[in-house]
Amino acid sequence: MQIETVRNKHSGTVNGHSIVRGVRAASLGLLCVFAASCASTDFAEISAIQANSGLSEGYLIDAGDSLRVTVFDEETLTGEFDVGTGGILALPLIEPILVKDKGPQQVAQLIQASLADGGYVLDPRVSVEILEHRSFFILGEVETPGEYPHNGQLTLEQAVAKAGGYTPRAGRSSVILKRQDWPESRLVRLGQSSLMIAPGDTITIRESFF
Repeated sequence: MQIETVRNKHSGTVNGHSIVRGVRAASLGLLCVFAASCASTDFAEISAIQANSGLSEGYLIDAGDSLRVTVFDEETLTGEFDVGTGGILALPLIEPILVKDKGPQQVAQLIQASLADGGYVLDPRVSVEILEHRSFFILGEVETPGEYPHNGQLTLEQAVAKAGGYTPRAGRSSVILKRQDWPESRLVRLGQSSLMIAPGDTITIRESFF
């Protein structure tokens, strides 16, 4: 009987600890949700027009893009190449080229110049095509949050569509946007102008509280 009593007491202690841990975990979860909702008010606010004004015209190449480089009449120099860390493109024969923040035509001109300077090809003719654009990220109140490929020209509405659309809880008057060249996230107020999404952007769709 003594052994039975000890076991019951020990079992009760373990259950008690489990309950305490469960309560703490639940409380921590609620605090995280509360902190997240409060933190959202701390972001600097800008309009969609202001967010769009910082974007360059046309798609600019950077790390994560995949390119097809065609050197006409030079099959051994033609192929598909990934842009590496820091926006560096490595090709056969020539030194690595910095292609970050350049358009396809600018990159083609750089490759032509390198091939000509090295004496590898007489009068080289080069074309550059973007095969795969780097991704953007969409989180929060969309049906399928995650990472999606950018297509070179993308609006918020198109980004949401890629993620399966808004959830019924989604707020549609603003989004939290983190752009690669911004030091911190910003709250973008949506209006009549469509918000343009850049490669590498992280969009967070918040829950509506109304």
